[in-house]
Amino acid sequence: MQWKRYGIIAAVMIVILGGAYGYWVSTQQSDIPPGFAMSNGRIEAERIDVSTKLAGRIAKVLVAEGQWVEAGELVAQIDAVEIDAQLHQAEAAIMQAREQKLQAEALLNQRNSELTLASSTLARIETLADGGHASQEQLDQVKNAMTTAQAGVEAAKAGINLATATIAAANAAVDRLKSVRADADLVAPKSGRVQYILAKAGEVVAAGGKVVTLTDLTDIYMTIYLPAAEAGILAIGSEARIILDPIPQYVIPAEVTFVASTAQFTPKTVETSSEREQLMFKVKLTIPPKLLEQHQEQAKAGVAGVGYVRLDETKVWPDTLAVKLPQ
Repeated sequence: MQWKRYGIIAAVMIVILGGAYGYWVSTQQSDIPPGFAMSNGRIEAERIDVSTKLAGRIAKVLVAEGQWVEAGELVAQIDAVEIDAQLHQAEAAIMQAREQKLQAEALLNQRNSELTLASSTLARIETLADGGHASQEQLDQVKNAMTTAQAGVEAAKAGINLATATIAAANAAVDRLKSVRADADLVAPKSGRVQYILAKAGEVVAAGGKVVTLTDLTDIYMTIYLPAAEAGILAIGSEARIILDPIPQYVIPAEVTFVASTAQFTPKTVETSSEREQLMFKVKLTIPPKLLEQHQEQAKAGVAGVGYVRLDETKVWPDTLAVKLPQ
């Protein structure tokens, strides 16, 4: 019987608390002039996951939770010993190919000299042969030497072209490995505050594994829910106001940047008009980025508050909702 008594007491408390909450909501809404709407909400911030493109072992995590990092700052490193070795090998291949090109160029100079000598010898022998002072055999030998010298020149030129292509391939390999090596250094894509450290030094992560999560404090917003009658006439870009529970003396300006096209927390099938009136639509109130830049140290996600929107652009904001910011 005792558990029944506790159940009755709990039910009564729920009714009392529910009635108190309903009274508070109705009181708050009654203070809003026509043309405006309000709803409870919570401050949220966009999160940025710093993930690894490579699979490997975490070598270092260079940040701590709560730390502020600038865009491009190094936050973690993947072990890149093997990549560094491959990079050194590719750089050595470039040096080897350059030496081969120098050798091919020297060989070409030698073959050109041989060709010049063979050409002048052939000219002399042809002159002697015309006067009957050189045999046909001598002439054939010199012509053969001339042909050999020409082939040597072409082979040396091909060697230079091959060395040039080898250098280009080695350079491409170095560029590729440098790109892979750069992916081992995880940097912050945007400035923000470290929210979570998801992997620590020594842990092995797969490609695409998240290592650090940042909070983008230049993209902070409050999500509220409005009934269909209000959300249906709310325009994107409308002015809004936010009052946070910890600092109710300040009124923060915002802008409506999103109104959901589908209802939230409602049955899939709506049969009556009264049920349609209960549909709630998600609305996003975004705080101006320039304002956030001025108050980065105070900006925090997760803070509860109340969001106000202006449904009728011809209405003037009441004095209680005039913008008031900390100095």
